[in-house]
Amino acid sequence: AKPAAAAAAPAKPAWTPAPGVVAATPTARALAKKAKVDLSTIAGTGEFGRVTADDVRIATGEKQPERPKRAAGAAAPVEMPSGLVPFTGMQRAVSNNMVATLNIPVFRCTREIVMDKFDSLYQSVKPKGVSVSALLAKAVALAVEKHPICNSEFSEEGTIFKPDVNIAMAVAIEGGLITPVLKYANERNVVELAENWKELVGKAKSNTLAPDEYSTGTFTISNMGMFGVTEFGAILPTGQGCILAVAATQEKIVPDDRAVLGLKKEKRMTVTLTCDHRQIYGADAAMFLKTLADIVENKSETLLL
Repeated sequence: AKPAAAAAAPAKPAWTPAPGVVAATPTARALAKKAKVDLSTIAGTGEFGRVTADDVRIATGEKQPERPKRAAGAAAPVEMPSGLVPFTGMQRAVSNNMVATLNIPVFRCTREIVMDKFDSLYQSVKPKGVSVSALLAKAVALAVEKHPICNSEFSEEGTIFKPDVNIAMAVAIEGGLITPVLKYANERNVVELAENWKELVGKAKSNTLAPDEYSTGTFTISNMGMFGVTEFGAILPTGQGCILAVAATQEKIVPDDRAVLGLKKEKRMTVTLTCDHRQIYGADAAMFLKTLADIVENKSETLLL
């Protein structure tokens, strides 16, 4: 004889509210009435889909929803920061400086610079302790020297030209941002600049920079190339006319009539110049970038003078 079929499991009891009626617990109804919340807009999580008191509290923001339970074998949840963290003095200063220039009419110019010769030069001087930052500062300083308008500051009476070329470079430090300054960068050799820059970065990280070492810049460089950023624009600092945003160097395939296949591989870096349009015009920015590109691409040996 065939074995008797197993008894079917009893069906799970179900309940459906009458049309137009929202299933909710008495406490949930009282809370919703007090908060003036329409119960029909709240998804119920209680038995039979009832709206519970916690559902109402979550809907009104009185309670945070519970984090879903982690599935077996899933990665542990990451605890994200929550709540207000007051600014440090440095963060407040950075914030105020950023806001201070927002009403200045600025414009931006972007161009690519071929970096093959620059990179070869860097590899040759790297054993002497010369950094990319020092080489960039020197190149920018030499370009600024030929375009003094980019080393200027606006005033209501006219344009204030700065007699010294002091290159500030942004450095991210614990809890903020600061711009140590390489003074007279156009007049000093790159080895000296590299030694000075290493000292300034050390002071920045230990919070021992003197005011004169971070507040005397006449032109600023913001370099995010080491993070792989391919292009960006920087916010103009107070008291300056220009800031140069330096992005990552990338290998690109470009046309070349002299190559066998009509193509060649080059290293190119994208730079974006932000200018105060009250005293600096588009042609000024374009000519500055052209000069900078010429120095880097064709006259890199001048960086060692």
